[in-house]
Amino acid sequence: MAAPDGTLNCEDFSMFQEVLKVMRNIDDRIVHSLNTTVPTVSFSGRVDASQTCRQLYESLMEAHLSRDRAIKTCIGQTSEVVGQLREQRAKDGDNMTTIKLLRKEQTKLKLMRSELNVEEVVNDRSLKVFSERCRTHYTPPTVK
Repeated sequence: MAAPDGTLNCEDFSMFQEVLKVMRNIDDRIVHSLNTTVPTVSFSGRVDASQTCRQLYESLMEAHLSRDRAIKTCIGQTSEVVGQLREQRAKDGDNMTTIKLLRKEQTKLKLMRSELNVEEVVNDRSLKVFSERCRTHYTPPTVK
């Protein structure tokens, strides 16, 4: 899943950010999800908390991997464009259009790489909240 509608626009950075924003909904709503699905002590007999926590964890991991792939795919595509533009600049160093386009693509590449850092913070926050609420009900497998 690259994006909710199946397409990810790597050319337009603002659209790229919008798609990531939609893809981050599960992380933005983690506290609400935990509050509505993981029972408190008084309701613990009515709901299987370990099953609920396991399903939520799997959903989180799927979303994290999906976003990571999407970001890295766009970084790869933009890196290729930057490489091509550098070759063009090397051949024709006086072409201002090429130089401006190269700067634009380099800036976009830098912004996309910074999204990886944002993604790391979002993932850490979600996993911390998940661990606080589900640690007694479900222990995720260790990542090697």
